[in-house]
Amino acid sequence: MKIVWKRYEREGPGSVKMIPEETDDLWIAYNLVSKGDVVMAVTVRKVLREGASGGRDAERVKLKLEIKVESVDYDKEGSVLRLRGKNILQNEHVKIGQFHTLEVELHRPFVLRKDVWDSLAVDALQQAANPAASADLAVAVMQEGLAHIFLVGRSVTTTRSRIEASIPRKHGPGIAGYESALNKFFENVLQAFLKHVDFNVVRCAVIASPGFTKDQFHKYLLLEAERRQLRPIIENKSRILLVHTTSGYKHSLREVLDAPTVMSLIKDTKAAQEVRGLKEFYEMLSNEPDRACYGPRHVEVAHERMAIQTLLITDELFRNADIPTRKKYVDLVSSVKDLGGTALIFSSMHVSGEQLTQLTGIAAILRFPLPELEDIEM
Repeated sequence: MKIVWKRYEREGPGSVKMIPEETDDLWIAYNLVSKGDVVMAVTVRKVLREGASGGRDAERVKLKLEIKVESVDYDKEGSVLRLRGKNILQNEHVKIGQFHTLEVELHRPFVLRKDVWDSLAVDALQQAANPAASADLAVAVMQEGLAHIFLVGRSVTTTRSRIEASIPRKHGPGIAGYESALNKFFENVLQAFLKHVDFNVVRCAVIASPGFTKDQFHKYLLLEAERRQLRPIIENKSRILLVHTTSGYKHSLREVLDAPTVMSLIKDTKAAQEVRGLKEFYEMLSNEPDRACYGPRHVEVAHERMAIQTLLITDELFRNADIPTRKKYVDLVSSVKDLGGTALIFSSMHVSGEQLTQLTGIAAILRFPLPELEDIEM
């Protein structure tokens, strides 16, 4: 995210002008913009004008609009943020008070004005402006006849390609057809790999699968790279890792991120911290259940007793339209940190965030056992 300028007080009002440069930046903007905020941006609108022949012709004109946000929608596939609200800036084409939808896209500047820049919003903005916070990991998860290519960023895991093919049986007289179909499948995966994996950006690329599919594709990839002189592959083959997973579906990303070889390369990234934190929570829940809890009420009680060592919370809880509820969670994060604990804010667009959402979106690892939590209703 490029921050053009910022004029705000922490825990006070102010504005920031920013330009989203990556898909992750739009997700961060989605988490920054709340109901009641004001967003100003240039948009394009069709208007009718008198034509030379006396008729009315449609013309696209650029408008500067300022809306008070009523709703926020993030389109991950289209890489666009849609903000709907009432226009509060007078112009000749959109009346004050008229509803309008602003679309915030990559490389399109916008100004966000808030009445209160709370600590969570300030931290999110600082993270967005720090390129080193990106995970920058490419993953090809596959099995025979199915492959997915993912890009794991700071806050978003995006599916860049899905490749499917019908592979005949390997044994008997169909062996030639099997090898031909598999090579065609590998070629399609190779083309998607070349299109979506940029080694100038990613730290490493992972090929993952059950069985030997990953090894077969890796061999195909390197042989074709030498034959066709594919420089990005040849020059970065040491940054391509192989990892075993149980399937070629998205849920196997968790196994990839949990692999020691991958974790060592991305250990300082947000995605890795989330995976590590969730793993520690599940281990504690299994081995010392009195030192782990989840659910808003249990976590609240544990915090009242100053027992939280690590707080795990999804960003979805901060997008609550109810301002007091959002403030409650923002204050909880700040208070845990003030008491010497760690607060991990999980992106609901990452695999680990999806897992945490299934556990109500909030959990905690405790400093000491609290067996009495079992008697408190969640």
